Amino acid sequence: MKIWQVLATVLALTSPVMAQAQFETQAKFAILMDEESGTVIFQKDADLPMEPASMAKLMTIAVVFHEIRDGRVSMGDEFFVSEHAWRTGGASSGGSTMFAELNSKISVENLVRSVIIQSGNDAAIILAEGIAGSEGSFAAMMNELAEEIGLTDSHFTNPTGLPDPDMHVTARDLADLGRYLIGEFPDYYHYFSEPEMEWNGIKQPNRNSLVEMGIGVDGLKTGHTESAGYGSVISTNEGGRRLIAVVHGLASMSQRTEEGRKLITWGARAFERVAAYADGAVVAHANVYGGVEGSVGLVGKGEVSLYLPRGSRKCLSAQVIYTGPLMPPVMQGDQVAELRVFCDDQLVQAAPLYAAQTVVEGDITRKASDALKQLALGWIP
Repeated sequence: MKIWQVLATVLALTSPVMAQAQFETQAKFAILMDEESGTVIFQKDADLPMEPASMAKLMTIAVVFHEIRDGRVSMGDEFFVSEHAWRTGGASSGGSTMFAELNSKISVENLVRSVIIQSGNDAAIILAEGIAGSEGSFAAMMNELAEEIGLTDSHFTNPTGLPDPDMHVTARDLADLGRYLIGEFPDYYHYFSEPEMEWNGIKQPNRNSLVEMGIGVDGLKTGHTESAGYGSVISTNEGGRRLIAVVHGLASMSQRTEEGRKLITWGARAFERVAAYADGAVVAHANVYGGVEGSVGLVGKGEVSLYLPRGSRKCLSAQVIYTGPLMPPVMQGDQVAELRVFCDDQLVQAAPLYAAQTVVEGDITRKASDALKQLALGWIP
């Protein structure tokens, strides 16, 4: 089968303008992504390998949430604080810590909160040992889940993000991981925006200083090592849609805060919402090979809204992309296509499209007719 691109609509035909305002960042690596569709709005060396630092803890949290969802762990379970966790991630280590007491027990919920809010290295190791017995075994679980999610350019060797020459990620993979956490575990997302956490009488603020800035940021995770610099995975739903940003390789905590703020604010404000298609409106049709009907209408899930660069309405075109022709049965509600919106040939948004009705397999006459049509049009290789 081939990928066919069908012109759905040309939103305007007058002279083009810039697809989006120019944006620059001091971050060595950066990406800005639409959470719903995964459309990349901005990127800078987003596919180059980089040291994750404590942003690796997002994968730790993803594994923990998986274990909870699958019933193997509960938030009320208590895990033992080993000497390894205490020495490697505790107060004496000099890194971020929850100040867990040696030989004590701590609930999974408080360990999760510490990893997210305090970036506790001891908490991450305690979770790893409590779930898998050792950091190494837990790292294997991290890599297994990373492969399942599709993080093809990342490799994890420990749950903390402490430096290891064999551990690496990309900005794109971190954004995809953030998108995965938000989409798969919405009931736990509130932990990322908690302003502070106290343990053993020591109160620590959320290390993501953007959470308290009043600009709509509600997650996700910061990171820093001497070798990697300062970085952050950020999310906001300001501007009517959720965005995920990654900045990394910055020189200071204040620079990380400012560059993250600039990128996420630009993404929220430099685009305007346009209601392109009403709920149930057919955007386009996709060919169906051998079905009772020769095509199926394509609709959005509810209203199809587009977020377009401000001042760009005069440069827009759109295409519907699907692998086709589709083979019956095509069930109503199946996601079978994608609407892609371009400005000056630059992709500015993608939105999923679904079958408007069910198309079942047709009779032999329909199949023969479609076979001739497909051969004539070159649709079958």
